Amino acid sequence: MPNKKRILLAEDEEHLLEAIKLNLELEGYKVSTAKNGKKALQLFKEERFNLVILDVMMPEIDGFVVAETIRLENTDVPIMFLTAKNTNEDKIAGLKKGADDYLTKPFNLEELILRVNNLVKRSLKGEDLKEFNSYKIGDKTIHFNSFELVNADETITPLTKKETMLLKLLIERRNDAVSREQILETVWNYDVYPSTRTIDNFILTFRKYFEPDPKNPVYFHSIRGVGYKFTDNQH
Repeated sequence: MPNKKRILLAEDEEHLLEAIKLNLELEGYKVSTAKNGKKALQLFKEERFNLVILDVMMPEIDGFVVAETIRLENTDVPIMFLTAKNTNEDKIAGLKKGADDYLTKPFNLEELILRVNNLVKRSLKGEDLKEFNSYKIGDKTIHFNSFELVNADETITPLTKKETMLLKLLIERRNDAVSREQILETVWNYDVYPSTRTIDNFILTFRKYFEPDPKNPVYFHSIRGVGYKFTDNQH
């Protein structure tokens, strides 16, 4: 595979390090590994990476400090934390250190790969949610700044803030599955978590807004056991 995407993986549990490395290599990534924070920072200075995966509790220098140090030099490379700590306070602390994603142990390797693929794709696109001011689906246009949906006949449907945020997230990651956990972290931001049914209801609303036939969606899909996907091959 030419121009393999490069990942820095820092994890002090050897069996877990090897398992993640093997699975990422099977996906076509080139993986550099470190068993402590000091080695991770050394590797980061020597090579260029498309993604950094950091265990939080590591010898020498912990993952939070590694992330902060990386962010002083590089604000663009995506950072994902792996940790056994799963309280909201720990997650928020991790995100404040500059992380783009946060996965708690034990985790499903398939979900790890899904999140890795999404983060690497986002880094390659160089796209950020803030860059989206409007987006057209079929004959309707979403205006993110004013929370409005402008229909083909120029009538306006107001959107709630949560609807707008969820649309932004799905559109930014169009054609990729987005897990429920990612939606909860990004849109609900650790407020009271809604049930899966709540997210389902948002998707049903989007289908009413945009789908020619809501019962046979072409844009907004539910992916059983994973989450949701917005498909748009016109963009």
